[in-house]
Amino acid sequence: MNSRQPKMKDIAQRLGVSPATVSRALSGTGLVAEPTLSRILEAADALDYRPNVSARNLRRQCSMTVLMVVRDIGNPFYLEVLKGAEAAAREAGYSVLMGNTENDPEREADYFNMLRDGNADGMVLMTGKLPSSRFKLDKLPVVVALERIEGSAFPHVEIDNAAAASEAVHHLLSLGHRRIAHIAGPRGEPMAEARHKGYEQAMRKAGLEIPPGYEQQGDYLLQGGRDGCRALLSLVDRPSAIFCANDEMAFGAIHELRRSGLDVPRDVSVVGFDDIYLSQAMFPPLTTVSQPRADIGRKAMTVLLDIIAGGKPADMRVMMPTTLMLRESTAPQQEIETPRGNEI
Repeated sequence: MNSRQPKMKDIAQRLGVSPATVSRALSGTGLVAEPTLSRILEAADALDYRPNVSARNLRRQCSMTVLMVVRDIGNPFYLEVLKGAEAAAREAGYSVLMGNTENDPEREADYFNMLRDGNADGMVLMTGKLPSSRFKLDKLPVVVALERIEGSAFPHVEIDNAAAASEAVHHLLSLGHRRIAHIAGPRGEPMAEARHKGYEQAMRKAGLEIPPGYEQQGDYLLQGGRDGCRALLSLVDRPSAIFCANDEMAFGAIHELRRSGLDVPRDVSVVGFDDIYLSQAMFPPLTTVSQPRADIGRKAMTVLLDIIAGGKPADMRVMMPTTLMLRESTAPQQEIETPRGNEI
């Protein structure tokens, strides 16, 4: 059995045409007329011919590959973003490589070096951080998605994190809650700071002071939510509601509330952010801010492909809409005579 991969010359010999004619037909130049074009395409299909992508890309001086760089590939939040971005890339004939930095500066720099060295044609960056580097970054084809990098010249596709966080807190206020705490994301990261800002703005707009200890520093991880919730429950006047900067920390907070014998939402309401797929499977289902993750991925990739093709973005900052998903982890505040926080 001959397992040799068919070549252009095999198609040419089969049809009695020149290899150059086959090459022009398969490259879609429009220089081969009917019926020869159809005969060549049919023969290529019959022989299961596949082009030599590496050679083609070498001639074009491109890799036909784009990078999507995230901080934590284990976070299910990124899956829908990847699906949307990959769909747009595949439609344009590009492959997608996922890069995982784990907040390691060396890894972050490595992915930019891949881009600079021509191993990828562009990058969708979702870490919110640029590497400290000796070479200029602003000339590289990069689109920042989800996060915001202040002072960056790259196009951004994002949501209004502060406004979405304020909407989440306003929901709790509308339910009668006044003792509303916040478990924030990592200090200094723009997305986390924006959500924290939205929390504080909503509280100030309602004329409420934020008690000491009501703002806990988290890390977007399950354990960070548990630790932050444990600290909140140790307060003499524990909160009646907790707004978490992402869903994973909200899951951790709910676990800690249950471990402490408290009911969600009867004793404490909890709101998350991101609406990852587990949010609906949680008990109770989590009230959370939903981002259009697949649309964000597709839009970011579309902007990137336009840049790679030599175009300029019509808008350097694309804002995508959010929706507050109301589920069963929030309820009207119940007046509790003894807050029980110091009993735990």
